Amino acid sequence: MVYRYAAIGDSLTVGTGALLGTGFVPLYRRMAEINVRTFVSMDNMGMNGLTSGELLQMVSSHNRVRQSLREADIITISIGGNDLIRTFKASNGVPGTSKMTQVLGDTRNHVSQIMKQIRQLKGNSVYMVRTIGLYNPFPQAAEAAYWVQQYNSFLNGAGSRYYACAQVYDRFLGHERELLFWDRVHPNARGYRVIADQLNRTGYIPFS
Repeated sequence: MVYRYAAIGDSLTVGTGALLGTGFVPLYRRMAEINVRTFVSMDNMGMNGLTSGELLQMVSSHNRVRQSLREADIITISIGGNDLIRTFKASNGVPGTSKMTQVLGDTRNHVSQIMKQIRQLKGNSVYMVRTIGLYNPFPQAAEAAYWVQQYNSFLNGAGSRYYACAQVYDRFLGHERELLFWDRVHPNARGYRVIADQLNRTGYIPFS
């Protein structure tokens, strides 16, 4: 018996900012193996810089991605950070409320569509989906915290059966220095371990 784990998303899924093998995907795969008590194969399809719209396109029309998701028992998704970060940077850190509301709305819509695509691909098969909430890469900006938390609360209810969101916001808050890579955007190995731990805490129903 082998369980298949498919990871989709942005640079967090890639593991950018940490040495090979210390991103959350390989860490979480090993944790899953211990919990489901059998071998878990891994397909990491993460791409640096990916936005929610681009991920929706991949899930909708990329045959290899669709096949991997169709066969997966465990799916993780890290997405949304680039949508918010790009908007923030484009406005020198002070985006208008209407702009952020629009971007947040678009991102939510894309994620809902991604979930719908996954449900259609999976049909009646038994599987679990985990999203990863955002930490705030701009802790000095109060507005950033507000929008990140708005998005995280959406993620909490974004999926249906056997879905959960691993929230990492509170774990990173005030600990950015020790958990982020020198670029101050990506986690370091310790940060990725925190993400894997939070994923692990969401449990493995229906598999254990």
